[in-house]
Amino acid sequence: MPNVKKLLHTRMRVNDVERTVRFYQEALGLTVSRRHTSPRGAQLVFLATPSSDEEIEICQMPSGCPAVQVQPDLMHIAFEVANLEAFEAELKVKGYALSDGPTVTGSGSVIAFIDAPEGYEVELIQRSPK
Repeated sequence: MPNVKKLLHTRMRVNDVERTVRFYQEALGLTVSRRHTSPRGAQLVFLATPSSDEEIEICQMPSGCPAVQVQPDLMHIAFEVANLEAFEAELKVKGYALSDGPTVTGSGSVIAFIDAPEGYEVELIQRSPK
């Protein structure tokens, strides 16, 4: 039985690659690790996340392809933050707002959400002290 070695990236298809990349750079501090056009003509941008090997691949298909319509609660990605209150304050300075939370979970962690362009949801988690 072959074993998976590690998760490399998660792909999200979008209608406006530049708007989406700008959101992840400004709101979350992610950095572009590389850009290229796929053999099928899709614009691809890989975003690096701090302290993680995994990347987020943002993909915009060539014109003429059906538009992306993200279904509510279809999927989300989650990031750990050191201090959710401070993170929220920084988001506000940058012109972004939480869409839900903060909420204390049963484990004592605090979670909140922010909506990314295209309707994808981003979860922010401040883990409870152990």
